[in-house]
Amino acid sequence: MPELPEVEAARRALEAHCVGRRIARCAVADDPKVVLADRVAFERAMVGRTIVAARRRGKNLWLRLDAPPFPSFQFGMAGAIYIKGVAVTKYKRSAVKSTDEWPSKYSKFFVELDDGLEFSFTDKRRFARVRLFDDPETVPPISELGPDALFELMSIDSFVESVRKKKIGIKALLLDQSFVSGIGNWIADEVLYQARTHPLQIASSLTRENCEALHRSIQEVVKYAVDVDADSDRFPIEWLFHHRWGKKPGKVDGKKIEFITAGGRTTAYVPQLQKLTGTQSGKAVVADPGQVSNNGDAKEAGEDGDDDDDPKPRKRVAISRAARGKPPSRKTNPVQLSEDGGAKEVGADGDDDDRKPRKRVAISRTARGKPPSRKTNPVQVSEDGGAKEVGADGDDDDLKPRKRMATSRAARGQQNKDAASAPSRKTGEIAGAKKKPSIEHGRKNNVKTVESHGAGATGNNDHGLVEPSVAVHRVSDHGVARTSSRKKNKPVKYQ
Repeated sequence: MPELPEVEAARRALEAHCVGRRIARCAVADDPKVVLADRVAFERAMVGRTIVAARRRGKNLWLRLDAPPFPSFQFGMAGAIYIKGVAVTKYKRSAVKSTDEWPSKYSKFFVELDDGLEFSFTDKRRFARVRLFDDPETVPPISELGPDALFELMSIDSFVESVRKKKIGIKALLLDQSFVSGIGNWIADEVLYQARTHPLQIASSLTRENCEALHRSIQEVVKYAVDVDADSDRFPIEWLFHHRWGKKPGKVDGKKIEFITAGGRTTAYVPQLQKLTGTQSGKAVVADPGQVSNNGDAKEAGEDGDDDDDPKPRKRVAISRAARGKPPSRKTNPVQLSEDGGAKEVGADGDDDDRKPRKRVAISRTARGKPPSRKTNPVQVSEDGGAKEVGADGDDDDLKPRKRMATSRAARGQQNKDAASAPSRKTGEIAGAKKKPSIEHGRKNNVKTVESHGAGATGNNDHGLVEPSVAVHRVSDHGVARTSSRKKNKPVKYQ
């Protein structure tokens, strides 16, 4: 994007070729996003005025006319001044070529002077701003700018004092136009590289020597770039500038360049020379995740490889764990899993951002390859121990709550005891009697066998014969047997 050297080159070209000339014709684009003034009123205010001077602060330029109001230009991402027949500057990423139509279709402010000379302010990306002010220096955005990095850079002592009061990253501070105006992304990277300062180093932690090196680098980089009219082909070959574009893995002077995010911007630096110091020395620096490819190298990020020109946030694309080579998450909703365990496609574009919430589907433990839970409701367990199907669709969401089934203490706690030493309330057998397996009482084949217990026994039981019975024999806590039938008997009182 245009920074101080590019805007200064435009200012010098306008001052050399347009000052003292009268505006014969003016055309302002009907683009309210860029032109922040009434188009017709703007054009009328320009015609017949004489250009007295071209002024600049930071990355803002304005023309002083023989009477207000004055046009002001904030260059944004791709703003540029072009004078027909005059080579103004060679932008790193020129928006308009000399062979293109004139005036350009991207022109936002076009002027024809009384001697026939024409110039235009263009903006292909529409992040620039064209305004009309009575006194540009007294109103925002120009009134809010800090000292100009070329004309008004503070003294070394003031610079050191100001820097060491700031508890933010040094690159973020350099990009702050209210601190020093005119420094943009590539100048900040170059200055920090030449001063051997890490972009994430907290400003207040810098030593005086660090601050002095930084102050000197700002002066040298800005002055040199302005002296060659921002022609990057004439920048010193050892500058980081020549290797930072594209976010591609590269080297400068044989040393590796890496990319991180600092001050909200893509930042090129050389880890071997620019190291964190002091309390930050042990901190790990994380590469910008949006610029690392699958093999760990930095990605290309557009035609010119720099995301400075594209500040629009990208929509985050949802990628399934299966597509990223990871197993399905344990938290994944089962309705989103395909038969092979991978994530299902959920739309034509594979993006599930716009899905409506699905109803959770209950899946039995046996269907998931697990044994039935010990807490499973007994009415939901089949005879083989697996989970019963509980509806046509296998969904038990609409089941009514079951009544809790009472379980006797004998069933819960006495099953592991020796049957000979503990009487069973269920079968009614007396301790010491021989136990025979039987079916529940009261059915057709419900029988029990009782062996003889000594002399005096009579009846079929003497011979070990079976005796059909519907009654259930119970043993009280006192060891006395009592008989209960299907009919409800009155409780027996014991003394």
